[in-house]
Amino acid sequence: MDVGIVAQKGNERAAGLAEEIRSTLRADGVDAFVDEATAEHLPVDGVSVERMRERDLVVSIGGDGTFLYAARGAGSTPIMGVNLGEVGFLNAVSPADAVDAVEDAVDHLRETGEVRYREVPRLQAEGDGWALEPSINEVVVQGEQRGPGNGAEITVEVDGATYIDGHADGVLVATRTGSTAYNLSEGGPLVRPDLDALVVTEMCAAEGMPPLVASDDCEVTVRVADAPAGYAISDGRRQQRLALPETVRITTADCPVRIAGPSVDFFRALEKLA
Repeated sequence: MDVGIVAQKGNERAAGLAEEIRSTLRADGVDAFVDEATAEHLPVDGVSVERMRERDLVVSIGGDGTFLYAARGAGSTPIMGVNLGEVGFLNAVSPADAVDAVEDAVDHLRETGEVRYREVPRLQAEGDGWALEPSINEVVVQGEQRGPGNGAEITVEVDGATYIDGHADGVLVATRTGSTAYNLSEGGPLVRPDLDALVVTEMCAAEGMPPLVASDDCEVTVRVADAPAGYAISDGRRQQRLALPETVRITTADCPVRIAGPSVDFFRALEKLA
């Protein structure tokens, strides 16, 4: 049995808590590994974040950005998020409860051979000959640049029916988890985490349509044209340059994120947005 720990980069408090969890687990006979960025603050060697998928449990310490980073390497391994004070929609464990929560998860794993978790969807974006790394929050498809005089001609179909056809900076397709992230700043709606839904939100459209909430088993296709270039972007981190005109297909991925630990109090977390 072993546990991987990923702390917010450059955060001494996060690194200190990572060391506390690591030391506690090792004293209990559990192998514990930190990622390379966390190891820079500790007197231990680190492993690449991609090797977190080899662990039985991953602990992410920081905010939602740290969780997204950890999830890139965790694959199907359950992730427990420890919230260091940010909005933290993916992180339900407080720093004061972190050691106990990790120990409880490890004890349950010892007793049953499984980690308790719930699944949240990822989105898969692909085109002809390419596919982006699945996203937890959103996929953005846009022209080369945003702003007046830029953007592109955007056509969006949902299960084959045209929903949007006009000029815009781009379009954002968010999971229910991602509804509280970039989608919210673009005027999209909040979606409760117990709904099987995704959101389609135009970005600065010339003649826009309201955001659309659709079933998460639908297929969204986005055609981009009439621009010098375009991009498809996964969670703001991975991007694919588009050779226009090009069509991007967005569906729910086969690899959901597995979140360990308690559920986030959604409405209480929203108070931090005020």
